[in-house]
Amino acid sequence: MKELLLIGAGYMGTPYLAAARRLGVRVTVVESALHRDRLAAQADRFILTEGTAEEDWAAAANAAAYSCEPDGVLGFAEPQVIAAALVQDALDVPGPSLHAAVISRNKALQRGCFATAGLCQPKYLIVPDVDTGVRWARNRYPVIAKPLHSSGSAGVVQVVDEPTLVDLLRTRLPQEAVLLEEFLVGAEYSWEALVRDGEVIFANVTAKETTGPPDFVELAHVGGVRLSGADMFTIGSLGHGVVAAMRVQTGIVHLEFRMTAAGPAIVEVAVRTPGDYIMDVIALTHGFDPYAALVAMALDLPIGLPSAATPGAHGASWFPQFPAGRVARVNGVDALRAQPWVADVKLKLRAGETIAPYSSSAQRMGHVLFQAPDLTELTSAMELARRTLTVDLVGEARPIAPAVETHSA
Repeated sequence: MKELLLIGAGYMGTPYLAAARRLGVRVTVVESALHRDRLAAQADRFILTEGTAEEDWAAAANAAAYSCEPDGVLGFAEPQVIAAALVQDALDVPGPSLHAAVISRNKALQRGCFATAGLCQPKYLIVPDVDTGVRWARNRYPVIAKPLHSSGSAGVVQVVDEPTLVDLLRTRLPQEAVLLEEFLVGAEYSWEALVRDGEVIFANVTAKETTGPPDFVELAHVGGVRLSGADMFTIGSLGHGVVAAMRVQTGIVHLEFRMTAAGPAIVEVAVRTPGDYIMDVIALTHGFDPYAALVAMALDLPIGLPSAATPGAHGASWFPQFPAGRVARVNGVDALRAQPWVADVKLKLRAGETIAPYSSSAQRMGHVLFQAPDLTELTSAMELARRTLTVDLVGEARPIAPAVETHSA
């Protein structure tokens, strides 16, 4: 029986465990104490990491690999990418490659890598000091400031003027490195690809909705969108260029980009499970299990991919954005679950809790998954969900619906 070492699982990585069981694979999970009670019963073996820094994950992953001698290794999220790549490299088992993992975990290294490859991306500066950063940004506003090692839009902010930038750089430097970038104008998308032995064997384009500036918290993802033939060609070319430049071998690539007037331009790239239930969106859209595909690729097993070039449906994930205030009542959860195109509803919000303005994805209150036969039906279902799922705030006489728009193309 094959054995998989799964480094990290959290909440959204549990489908890897279910996929491994269906494939008849034993799983050793490395996780923190936060998830021990929930995951230990689902794994064949559970190994606790001492902390949650990348070095802690690497130490626990190395110890686990020594004790269980796995046939394959998967890293779940950002903190586990390097740990997984180190073990994959040491055991000579399938993985994105140590080169790809290091590039994935550092946004400044991404910029240098893609600049060398001649791929379309914004102009940028790794800020050495406040004065240099201010001079570079002059005549470029608005600009984007971001940390080098983050996920879920944490620390990413649009800066519109010099005083704001000075305050931001003085706050972050020198304790934290800062990357400044030109702001790309255009709709946001992502390109998810399964790569095996350096070859792209499956690709999907996902449309994205965010809160917009200054924080760009992600609120919705619609799978299987197709733009014009020319745009799809340039998106595919950019994606293949990223895979080649990063030297990705086997695994998943999550490329975020904006569709600018000049074509698709790279925002950032990761070689780990995309967040925001995008894997579930892919499954609902294309009718196959990408979690099982990644488990199989990690273990060098055969995989099943969609036979059709176009999606058979359209899946979406949506994260309601409610107005700030103290909640008196949450409305519409049961009614939403009864809607025909709603696949799943989870809401953490309760009466008496206080909603803060969103500045990162960690503040979101729940999600809804959709599956509809076409984009028209999907758009209607998401609009109905916005009208159905509302909150009454203390002191408010009328229910307030989430302020979210969705893609219709």
